[in-house]
Amino acid sequence: MSIANESFRPKIVAFCCNWCSYAGADLAGSSRLSYPADVKIIRVPCSCRVNPMFILRAFERGADGVILCGCHPGDCHYTTGNYYTRRRMTLLFSMLDFLGVENGRTRVEWVSAAEGVKFSATMNEFVETIRALGPNVRLGDLRCRS
Repeated sequence: MSIANESFRPKIVAFCCNWCSYAGADLAGSSRLSYPADVKIIRVPCSCRVNPMFILRAFERGADGVILCGCHPGDCHYTTGNYYTRRRMTLLFSMLDFLGVENGRTRVEWVSAAEGVKFSATMNEFVETIRALGPNVRLGDLRCRS
């Protein structure tokens, strides 16, 4: 890891479904499992509710990485929501690849309400991946400045 990346604190946006992943984050917190405070969680009713434009907007507003967490396939509270999510994110990832955004800056992960350890480990691993990639400069010219 370079000296410049050691001081870099990535801005991570995590979209978490209310029924599984958000509950997994809550379990991680109540179990005193740590993950970086750089991860900002946005609770959504279902992973299917996350429009690909939300992810593009997060990058536009300065996010260095975006992770989408939902129920395991077959366990969705809304029956098939995560199947739609999987298809939609596959298309988004190919579009981000076309735009030149590094492959590791986005991720989809299935985390159930009982997997607080997995949630914490996933967030720690994702933050390290983004820290190694460095700041998101590819969409930097599109970012909103305040």
